[in-house]
Amino acid sequence: MNAAARPVPLSAVGTPARRKGTTAYRWMRQLHLWVGAWGAIAAVLYGFTGLVMNNRFGDNAWPQGKSEESGRLVIEVPTSAGASPEALATWLREARGLDARVVRKGKPSEGRLAGRAVVEPAKWNLSGGTGGSSWSLEYVPGNATAEVKRSSHSPLAVVTRLHKGVGGGWAWNLLADSFAIGMVLLGLSGIWMWARGRTAKQMLLSVLGLSGAVLAVVLGAAFG
Repeated sequence: MNAAARPVPLSAVGTPARRKGTTAYRWMRQLHLWVGAWGAIAAVLYGFTGLVMNNRFGDNAWPQGKSEESGRLVIEVPTSAGASPEALATWLREARGLDARVVRKGKPSEGRLAGRAVVEPAKWNLSGGTGGSSWSLEYVPGNATAEVKRSSHSPLAVVTRLHKGVGGGWAWNLLADSFAIGMVLLGLSGIWMWARGRTAKQMLLSVLGLSGAVLAVVLGAAFG
């Protein structure tokens, strides 16, 4: 019989279950590689800025970039705009071109005036702008005016602000969400590939098991 015509042993081809597992592994590996390529630059950016922000306190604090005040402006607030924080935000956008990304309403604070206890009304804080330049406004309900403070930020301050989701706008938020989803998929696919062919005991005693144990201890101390 011709050697080319001999039947191939089943062991050389593999069982259907094994072929299916190999195909799944190939697809997962491709997903891991493509997602990793998409989020590689984001991982560097978020990792760097995370280190910067995580070391911003103490005697050996890392530089955080510079944020400098670039101007102040007192504006008149019409009565209709002072009805609510939302109304004030709408008026600022339509009349002043200031689009408030963050709107906060504080709580009333207690104080003393001439020996008498008084309650100060809750202040409204609105802010917006881009990563490089921002504005903020503090308004006390009932006042006829409010002061707008503008600030400029250095490149390092810009990237740390973007890390916190401040000043990037909707496009950056959408891109950052895609990076975040990519990191989740990268982690899940990495765990799946690492677990392939390993027993539960081997997983428990692996680097992955050690990292999970350390994370549980650290989170337990943080929540405690």
